[in-house]
Amino acid sequence: MKTDAQGKLIYSNPLACAEDLADFVLEGKAHMSFSEGRFKLQNAESAELGQKANYVLWCKNQFPADIRLEIEFRPIREPGLAMLFFSAGGRRGESLFDPALAPRTGEYVQYHHGDINAFHLSFFRRKEPDERRLHTCNLRKSYGFYLVAQGADPIPDADDADKMYMLSLTKQGAEVSFSVDGLEVLRFHDDGTTYGPLLGGGCIGLRQLAPMEGEYANLKVFAL
Repeated sequence: MKTDAQGKLIYSNPLACAEDLADFVLEGKAHMSFSEGRFKLQNAESAELGQKANYVLWCKNQFPADIRLEIEFRPIREPGLAMLFFSAGGRRGESLFDPALAPRTGEYVQYHHGDINAFHLSFFRRKEPDERRLHTCNLRKSYGFYLVAQGADPIPDADDADKMYMLSLTKQGAEVSFSVDGLEVLRFHDDGTTYGPLLGGGCIGLRQLAPMEGEYANLKVFAL
């Protein structure tokens, strides 16, 4: 595995074909397809169903507490919302996929007031009218629905997005930071008290709100 100043590469997935999803599990229903070496996610249920139309695609691997994550993203259709979960696991230290945990089907309350802890990074928000007027990236921490950091979203609307954008997330110790194409968008220092204990290692996942469509490619995770 590659090692550089920014960590040791511990996971790499081009997300270029169906075989690349062998490490992933879907909660809820979604259409997943591939074109020109890119992975497209879109809802399988009507957006009129609200939260019941949403879904989460988890990578089943368990990642360490201190990581740097990179993934390329492009919005194809809006309105909607795209989110990244990380450091996700059971509230009592269980695996995210422990059968003792309550089933999850993509409805958001199951992820912020259910049986798991996680960080939630909303990196493309165009669902509600206020989100379409003022574009922000939001970082939340759960258990709970704590908004712990917010920054301006530099990704264009779907109609103007003419390329893939590099998303880069770093979690090291008490620090979390997020950037788009090398531009830092937000940073959070977790004191381990105000919003609950520090989160350790866990799983990462992609979530979209219907009728959002997005393309993804080249997921990489580095240990720090």
